[in-house]
Amino acid sequence: MSSKGGGTALSRRNYRLASDTDKPKATGIVNEKLLSDYLHHVFPSSSKQGPASAAYRKTLSFQDLGAHLERLLSEDEPADDSRGQIDGRLGPATVVLDHTSGFEGLLFVDDDLLGVIGHSNFSSIRATTCVFKGKWVYEVLISSQGLMQIGWCTLNCRFNQEEGVGDTPDSYAYDGNRVRKWNVTTTNYGKSWAAGDIVSCLIDLDEGTITFCLNGQSLGVAFSDIKMGPGIAYFPAISLSFKESVAFNFGSRPLRYPVEGYLPLQNPPTADLIKAHRLLGYIKTVLSTTIDTQEEKVVERDSSAWQLQGEPTVLVTLAHIFNYFAPLMCKVYLVEDVLMNFLLSILEGGGSVDEHPLIQQLLDLFWLLMEDYEVNECLKQLMMSLLRAYRFSPIIPDLGFQIHYLRLTTAILHHEKSRKYLLSNVLFDVLRSVVFFYIKTPLRVKEAGLEELIPTTWWPTRFDKEGKDERDIKDETAEERLRRRAYERGCQRLKKRIEVVEELQVQILRLMLNNKDKGTGEASRYIFLNKFRKFLQENASNRGNPTVLCPPEYMVCFMHRLITAVRSYWDEGKRKSPDYVSSEEAYVPPQLFYNGKVDYFDLQRLGGLLSHLRKTLKDDLATKANIIIDPAEIQAASMDDLDEDEENGAAQVTRPSGAVAMGGALGRPSWLSSPTLGRANRFLSTAAVSLMTPRRPLAPPEKVKVRALAVEQRTEEDIEGSHGNDGLLLGRPMEEPDQPITEKSLLEILDGIVMMYNLSVHQQLGKMVVVSDDVHEYAVALKDTEEKIARCPSRRPDILEELQKSQKVFSEKLNHLSRRLAWINATIYSKEKMLDIYWLLRVCIRTIEHADNTGSLFAFAPEFYLSVAMNSYSALKNYFSPSNSMDELPGYEDTLSQLAAILAKHFADPRIVGTDIKDSLMQALASYVCYPQSLRAVERIPEEQRVAMMKNLLAPYEQRPWAQTNWILVRLWRGCGFGYRYTRLPHLLKTKPEDANLPSLQKPCPSLLLQRHMAELLSQDKDMAASFLNSVLNQLNWAFSEFIGMIQEIQQAAERPERNFVDTRQLKVCATCFDLSVSLLRVLEMTVTLVPEIFLDWTRPSAELLLRRLAQLLNQVLNRVTAERNLFDRVVNLRLPGLESVDHYPILVAVTGILVRILVDGDRQGVTRAASVLLSDPCFQLHSIQHLLGEGEATAAGADRKHFSLHAYTDYISTEEEQKVEQMLAFLTEESKQAAASTAPTSEEDLCPICYAHSISAIFKPCSHKSCKACINQHLMNNKDCFFCKATITGVEDYSKPAGS
Repeated sequence: MSSKGGGTALSRRNYRLASDTDKPKATGIVNEKLLSDYLHHVFPSSSKQGPASAAYRKTLSFQDLGAHLERLLSEDEPADDSRGQIDGRLGPATVVLDHTSGFEGLLFVDDDLLGVIGHSNFSSIRATTCVFKGKWVYEVLISSQGLMQIGWCTLNCRFNQEEGVGDTPDSYAYDGNRVRKWNVTTTNYGKSWAAGDIVSCLIDLDEGTITFCLNGQSLGVAFSDIKMGPGIAYFPAISLSFKESVAFNFGSRPLRYPVEGYLPLQNPPTADLIKAHRLLGYIKTVLSTTIDTQEEKVVERDSSAWQLQGEPTVLVTLAHIFNYFAPLMCKVYLVEDVLMNFLLSILEGGGSVDEHPLIQQLLDLFWLLMEDYEVNECLKQLMMSLLRAYRFSPIIPDLGFQIHYLRLTTAILHHEKSRKYLLSNVLFDVLRSVVFFYIKTPLRVKEAGLEELIPTTWWPTRFDKEGKDERDIKDETAEERLRRRAYERGCQRLKKRIEVVEELQVQILRLMLNNKDKGTGEASRYIFLNKFRKFLQENASNRGNPTVLCPPEYMVCFMHRLITAVRSYWDEGKRKSPDYVSSEEAYVPPQLFYNGKVDYFDLQRLGGLLSHLRKTLKDDLATKANIIIDPAEIQAASMDDLDEDEENGAAQVTRPSGAVAMGGALGRPSWLSSPTLGRANRFLSTAAVSLMTPRRPLAPPEKVKVRALAVEQRTEEDIEGSHGNDGLLLGRPMEEPDQPITEKSLLEILDGIVMMYNLSVHQQLGKMVVVSDDVHEYAVALKDTEEKIARCPSRRPDILEELQKSQKVFSEKLNHLSRRLAWINATIYSKEKMLDIYWLLRVCIRTIEHADNTGSLFAFAPEFYLSVAMNSYSALKNYFSPSNSMDELPGYEDTLSQLAAILAKHFADPRIVGTDIKDSLMQALASYVCYPQSLRAVERIPEEQRVAMMKNLLAPYEQRPWAQTNWILVRLWRGCGFGYRYTRLPHLLKTKPEDANLPSLQKPCPSLLLQRHMAELLSQDKDMAASFLNSVLNQLNWAFSEFIGMIQEIQQAAERPERNFVDTRQLKVCATCFDLSVSLLRVLEMTVTLVPEIFLDWTRPSAELLLRRLAQLLNQVLNRVTAERNLFDRVVNLRLPGLESVDHYPILVAVTGILVRILVDGDRQGVTRAASVLLSDPCFQLHSIQHLLGEGEATAAGADRKHFSLHAYTDYISTEEEQKVEQMLAFLTEESKQAAASTAPTSEEDLCPICYAHSISAIFKPCSHKSCKACINQHLMNNKDCFFCKATITGVEDYSKPAGS
């Protein structure tokens, strides 16, 4: 392409074109004169030679055209000497970051040496070129809005991990994160920056000033009188903290915001620019000219209708132009400045992208007249420029910039050959193409024009006691209603504008998912699918390394657009093939999980590791799914860990050559780099010596399995299948319906969407709720301030002034936040996005149900399906709630019941082995039973499943996370127990809850139905009842003992004069043990109430033992908590942060509930038994019971101190409950008097030889040794050997002394 000779010396392609002209010449379409006129029209001589009239013009033919063109282009070339070193600048002409010596700390630097990511506490790097006089500017594209200091420094500035640019005397920096400027000292300056902003750094070495601009708006002079003089030259420099990333533009691309009078550090390619513009002018002329052979004249016409129809004259003319134009289109600057602007101007006219066939024609022309490597480079640079322009354009009210760039992207991707090249080589490999699907949130509302779009702001103003928004429209004033409606109209306007951008983004994805374009090789969808899987792998396997992850905010937008595109293709398929499943009923069939056709990387399966499952379930796979696992594959999987060296070698080979990281753990995928560009092949470290030996990479590529294909190698047939080949759906189990679901490639993309939600979408949805929380907090503060202003006495104008200042600040903040919230609600929490998440929840539920039907093969399902089902439900419930209600979703009640059935069935499913997922299921179930609506859903599942769930909950506690199980049982009871109808404890009512939506702060909603199931199970299965209660009593014994031990330590620490603080972790453990003790007591109260016979019917084998253990523990708790001036009192009175829940009320009321149940509410025989056991316990003290009602403390010292009494809690305890406690106290007082009177003095040999406190009352079998019941019961909890002879005790019988002995 570089030949510059006459017309015959054309390159290979052009030569072929030239030879084609022989045919039309034979038919005599264009005569010599007409050709000459046409060529003179296209290539007019320059004005220097004067306008030659047509008559005197030299005849032009294709033979002379090369020389003519050469002459025209050389006229504008500037003299060589002007290209030399510009005065005032030192260093290489191409300005990049100095990756050899000019850095400090650990950094990733891109291949082009312009993008950088911080990888240590505070890393610094400077450019290769410095300036010492004149006016200079460079731009920084901000990719993350964290802590960075950007500016200028001299060569003698020494930086370290603590001090960066601006922290040393001769360096100056702007920091938009903290909104300050730095030069040793720091002061406020400028505005806050956000990801997607561009900072211009200007230095004027004539005046000695430094200025910064944000998105083209000057922030004012930051520094004046900077140090100047001989030997002082300034380098562009930056310091950035961990994970922050930026890209520099020193002039290698056109500056986005050029400043008059200031030069970029790198010279623009002036000569090439002039040449490119002139050649583009010729191309435009060709497009707008046609040859009328009848009239024999050249005719002007509209270029938009131009078509590449093989007109030889035109083609040969274009071939000559492209001879010079093509090499120029491989240069970044020219692509961005010339080509991109030209293509954008074609689209300026508006209308849909399809109405602009000219771009398609031009791309055809590019592929025809340029060498492949030139088209490839040109398209790559064009997409990079588009992506950068899209990402770093400011937000304006109509989103014009974003729409502009997306329309051109869509137009380019409409071109099949270009689309496939870009998909195969650029969009996922070099670019962060996910950026195209992201709509950034404006941080500065005013500049984004949201004030014009939403002129009226509104926020909730009515709150209930717990600070929740009370949305009762009826109570609104007329003014409030007007404001709310105006705000809602503004939000609708904004949403419509955002929807235009979203629609374009979906169009781009639909083009990538096209599976009909098989004319030029593999269809786009299959290329996309393989790249998409790889993208997921990079994000899944590098969860620990932050620099490789796709930012979650991009992932959210990408996922929503992908759902829309996939569903539209799915429904199109359904219309064409009515036997397909509709997208409403979509699910992922279970065979994808075990047939090895889809790679799940190293993601955890429900049954454990894949290699283990293949070994243990290979027979089931053969019988149920007709899949035979190759023994060699099992062998390979089990040998994986033995051949590390071999694998490590392979990993190094298979890695892309660009991504060689020092210290393999820091390897990163090709696409992640600073803002847009790929492949960080230089990992800079000032401690690089120790990192030079490559360790084993973080995620070595898996070996190609014997039966599975590597992602890159799969073809359409492997995915869709063909006759007699099921493709992805190989190995259909008997339980699966033999009905086509949809195109199989869509199933794999759907599977990927679920994985995306699990990787980072859920956490991002939770993160963005912060804005609505802030609105809520400021609204509460504003309301509070307005109330104070109303109450402020007129004699205190000073207070009034301060309050009015606060009111103004809160109002301004709310105006700003409510507009920002409108944006977030439109982009993230809109009704449509909610329906997407809901659809995903239903996909997961159906997928789990289908997988569950396959029996043992359920173990192959990846864990993330269960996680997404639980998380998406929680997102719908907690994140979308203020603006969209979950109740409005179609089929919501049924979905709740289906999810309830999944949680109830699988929380104790033996096929699931992962402890984390089991815990998550348990927590989800615990949260589910806290809310009335979801609790009713649990009650709606089939009875058989409900009973099985309760049975699993009652299984002995030692075997699994009993605290969670206990929490579920307590929730089913809360609202039924003694004084147990509260949402918050009495002493905490005055404090503000951190989050009123927490499950623990919901109003009680007991489930009588599930309580009935529990009662039936415990009364029918005596063995289970005994083991359940023994384990509850054991855990209570442990939890309360731990709690007492902890508060002793806390008290000792508090008494020490030199160290009066306690470790917060210790306080947390202490509070947890207390809460556990209370909840275990409540479960005991529930059991005693529902099935009193477990303790009181002594015909049951373990009833008496259980009752004695219960009495013993209750006495212990009462004595510890009610003793005069005890440890518990002292710790409660310290009111330490973290121990808020520790108080007398919860624990004493729980104990009272159990005592009232067995001593007042029971039948006569039961009450007598309970009383005798309680009184015979050596720990029983009557004053502990009197303490409950505030009686029994007669000492003078105690009179001045407020004492606990159930009478004080009238809101919490009913009169009837109080009367029962009084009745119980009277009964116990009477019983203990009688017991004291009837107790005859006993001789020493009749006393228990262990405790010497009670008479002998039990005899052990088989050895016949004796003791009191309390001692042997206590002993048998932990040991089955006799105290005296160590024989194993097989039974304990009552013993009474024979009469007359």
